[in-house]
Amino acid sequence: MKRAQRLALVAAVTAAALFGAAWLGLSAWVPNDEALARRIEAEAQQRLGVPVVVGAAHWRLLPQPVIEALDIRTQQDRPITIGRVALYPRLWRLLADRVFVAKRAELEHATFSRSAMAAFRGRANVAQAPGADFQLGPVPLERFVFRDVTWVSHSGVPVVYDGDIDFDPAWRPRRATLSRPGAQTPASLTLLRDGEADRWQVRVDVGGGTANGQVALTESPGGALTLAGELAPRNIEVASTLTTFNRRASLSGRVSGRTVLQAGGDSVGELARSLRTESDLTVANAVVLRLDLDKAIATRGQEREGQTPLDSLTGHLQTQNTEHGTRFTYTDVKARAGKYTASGEAVVWQKRVDAHGTLDIVDGLVGVPFTVSGPVQKPEVKVPPGFFAGAAIGTAVLPGVGTVIGARIGGALGRVFGGGDQRQ
Repeated sequence: MKRAQRLALVAAVTAAALFGAAWLGLSAWVPNDEALARRIEAEAQQRLGVPVVVGAAHWRLLPQPVIEALDIRTQQDRPITIGRVALYPRLWRLLADRVFVAKRAELEHATFSRSAMAAFRGRANVAQAPGADFQLGPVPLERFVFRDVTWVSHSGVPVVYDGDIDFDPAWRPRRATLSRPGAQTPASLTLLRDGEADRWQVRVDVGGGTANGQVALTESPGGALTLAGELAPRNIEVASTLTTFNRRASLSGRVSGRTVLQAGGDSVGELARSLRTESDLTVANAVVLRLDLDKAIATRGQEREGQTPLDSLTGHLQTQNTEHGTRFTYTDVKARAGKYTASGEAVVWQKRVDAHGTLDIVDGLVGVPFTVSGPVQKPEVKVPPGFFAGAAIGTAVLPGVGTVIGARIGGALGRVFGGGDQRQ
């Protein structure tokens, strides 16, 4: 036998021996499919604190080592469901060094809701590898890929996402992407780490515009995390952006401005739950949808269907994540539409709106106080009961200036005796 043939034979025998050892080693650690499914259920329930049902589980060595679980469901009022989750461990590290490292994890066809996730707060623990006999490597998971994952907000709005994350040590993303598959207007977010620093470049493409910037993470000696950053929204179409995330738009136009964000906590989950933003925004070519202001005023609110183009719209927006959804607070809002100008502020939270302000008509001389309140889909618009009566008296006494004086008197009386607001 030639030397090359002998070397090839030795290599083949050695590979077979190593493969056999790997197989036996993994078999000793991982049970058969049925036992594996029950083991995953028990491990998940211990870590999450709620019963978990696994439809099936499999493991194999070829063409590459993988542990796979299918049809997973938590037993909750609004359960978490997962069609498939797969883990691709680095087998040689596991067997040779007893260090657990996964080169890839995959999550597919899953649904998570905010209410279901709240039950796990403070319980989920990923600090240890599967099996007490193994230690985690410096990068326990190198790459995480998810497809067709639905997030259901506190208000019950489902949104589907795709994404992937490449990890550095200490669970720091080296690169991450998030996108909305199937959206009419493409929407995506990309994070790119600046070298080894806890700082990331942010690129957002949404609504035909961008919101690029930078975020940074700092960690105190005690482990507390602080996230801070700044984005620059540019030419983002409001209506298409809201539609992309399955929200109904009441305004169209292209928004630009400056956004500052901040969050703090002891974990990534706490960072997300505490996230707040401050934005100074300007909307170009703004149009108020489903409201014809001229028609509403002419008919005293009896008819309002249509649209109102705005000459200008500016304002300050604050968002705050809370236990009950995101709270939107609008202040210093100023709008102009032909002979009308308006200013005010509003809070949108838990599917309700609470707003108040002043609408100026008659060449900006008559300030009509108004309130808007109730469900976002069908709010009530009210003005002081004395306004129209005051305006009518002023017109009868002295047209023009008399209307202004009468309207202001009527508006003032309405604020004093505001208990009987007249619905518009």
